[in-house]
Amino acid sequence: MSDTTPPPPPQNPYQAQQPLNPSDEKLWSTLIHIGGIFFSFIPALIGYIVLKDRGPFVRQHTATALNFQITMAIAYVVGTITIIIVVGILILIAVWIVTIIFSIMAAVAANKGEYYSYPLAIKFVK
Repeated sequence: MSDTTPPPPPQNPYQAQQPLNPSDEKLWSTLIHIGGIFFSFIPALIGYIVLKDRGPFVRQHTATALNFQITMAIAYVVGTITIIIVVGILILIAVWIVTIIFSIMAAVAANKGEYYSYPLAIKFVK
């Protein structure tokens, strides 16, 4: 018998990942809010799936961004359906402006390290 220790077991890829440090949480939260302006709910969905277990701050921001972006996607669908009448055009313009303004406000709050709650979001994800 030899006196050498056995090699460590291989890392389990399904283990919980290390929590993010506060500056990384702020960065990812800010990027997810800004990404919603350009790519709708996709950045928030990816961020929620990947980062939700990495810290409470980033989890809260990704969940609120996902809720808001899903709500705005529903509003875009309603606006597109009602585009036959003039109201649809007004709905699409209003949703576009609201998305830009509230996403920037949320990104600024995330960058400051503050929690933010969108005023027009339906809570789909908690």
